[in-house]
Amino acid sequence: MVVEIKSWLKENHTLVMFLVAQLIAFAAGGAGIIAYYVKMEHRVHILETRGAEYSVERMNKTDERITVIEQRQIRNEEQIRRIVDALTKK
Repeated sequence: MVVEIKSWLKENHTLVMFLVAQLIAFAAGGAGIIAYYVKMEHRVHILETRGAEYSVERMNKTDERITVIEQRQIRNEEQIRRIVDALTKK
């Protein structure tokens, strides 16, 4: 039986090497996919922990900018009203 297996391997050496190479390629591809998903999961974890603080800080800055813009708008409206009142009184 061992002799038959050895003779079959000698006859089909190219096929066996091709199948082994395919197995190695699939294993490498699978390992690459697993590594990619682990890397992405790590990034998501970092974004969940650090990103929340960053997002809150960014939202606070945006709120401050909006408040400043609203204050400028109110001041401008008051100035326009004063100008219109001054021009319409004459």
